[in-house]
Amino acid sequence: MTLNVYLSGEIHTDWREQIITGAEGLDVVFNAPVTDHAASDDCGVAILGEEPNKYWHDHKGAMVNAIRTRKGIADADVVVVRFGDQYKQWNAAFDAGFAAALGKSLIVLHGPDHQHALKEVDAAALAVAEEPRQVVEILRYVLTGALPG
Repeated sequence: MTLNVYLSGEIHTDWREQIITGAEGLDVVFNAPVTDHAASDDCGVAILGEEPNKYWHDHKGAMVNAIRTRKGIADADVVVVRFGDQYKQWNAAFDAGFAAALGKSLIVLHGPDHQHALKEVDAAALAVAEEPRQVVEILRYVLTGALPG
């Protein structure tokens, strides 16, 4: 069995790399949004033309990025959504809700400080992890039935 896993959420730490590296040898294909923050912010105006109004600048980028995000979540068997400590990730909450609405297996990843704020998101998840290694252990268990060593 191959798992297609979409890694959504916070882009300011190396949590994606930790999961991808930890899952080496497992039958997993990973996809993710564009994590180059400047490219993600400016893709709409770079492709579709400049906007003097910041709202439309951001709106164009959000729409272009949504093409990739919708496809990645729709094709995924498992969606992992990371909520980091540094910024509010409203887009991550939206991705979690979209994944839940599509009936995707959802793993939410955040620290204990977000437990209360994310209680509804956590309730939609099949697992709530605090560390990337726990996500790897979930994937390993799902694919092999092996518990952590």
